Amino acid sequence: MTGGTGEPGATEGTGRDEDAVSRFVERFAAEMTEAGMQRMAARVFASLLADDDASMTSAELGRQLRISPAAVSGAINYLSQVRMVGRERDPGSRRDRYRLHDEIWYATFAERDQVLIRWERTLRDGARSLGEDTPAGARLKETAEFFAFMQTELLGVLERWRESRTASG
Repeated sequence: MTGGTGEPGATEGTGRDEDAVSRFVERFAAEMTEAGMQRMAARVFASLLADDDASMTSAELGRQLRISPAAVSGAINYLSQVRMVGRERDPGSRRDRYRLHDEIWYATFAERDQVLIRWERTLRDGARSLGEDTPAGARLKETAEFFAFMQTELLGVLERWRESRTASG
């Protein structure tokens, strides 16, 4: 379809090449799926990421991705559970609108810090239970040390990110 811009796939009045947007969404979703995210959740997340307002209704997501309302619902439930997407009401409507949280990547990685803390504690407990001098106990202890290192590094990276955003803003 050609819109008012004369670009192939452009939507009337937006200047956006919807075919290019669709290719990006599918490519980024494939990358996220390869990294372990559920396929439909990755597609919905990529669609929201590519939206100028970072916000869409279930119907808009279904139309853009050519998926059923049930598929949208399942993806949104997953993304809500992992705190990547929030739900809000369209003003004057009963429709829900799904929105990416502000600073989504910062918040996502900051929450990973808590996961690393829990994993480290559990691994240290496991190493003590198995005996740190056994091969399995030593492996658990080394893994706990790795997560402790990652936690410290992640906190430093997040702080440097925050400082760089403050300096550039």
